[in-house]
Amino acid sequence: MVYMVDITKHAEYWKSGALEDWDTARHLLSSVKIRHGLFFVHLALEKVIKGLLCLNREDIAPRTHNLIRLAEMAGLDLTEEHTNTLADINQFNMEGRYPDIGIPQPSPKEAAAYLEKAQEVFHCLIKQY
Repeated sequence: MVYMVDITKHAEYWKSGALEDWDTARHLLSSVKIRHGLFFVHLALEKVIKGLLCLNREDIAPRTHNLIRLAEMAGLDLTEEHTNTLADINQFNMEGRYPDIGIPQPSPKEAAAYLEKAQEVFHCLIKQY
């Protein structure tokens, strides 16, 4: 028996998770829970990109967390600024999972700046669904 994957269902799963994680990130950062908040910023971007990857490639998303690699695999046409933002946010995936790797925690002001840049990318990607 051949199992058919419903790519649209996968994409919607990633999109709804991304929206929920985005709200969680904003809540955590407003509560000055910077490490966790930026981890959820990364997670939300990862999920929205994985959903677009599903739609663009008509395949399930790979098990990787690198935002730049996922965006390339999805064939996303990003500005240089958006690509740089994804590269900056990538570090918070590792820091959130492995806090002993030595990345200094951003200040609340720096975290707000990351959130602002990431928000622009996030909204741009959500519009592509």
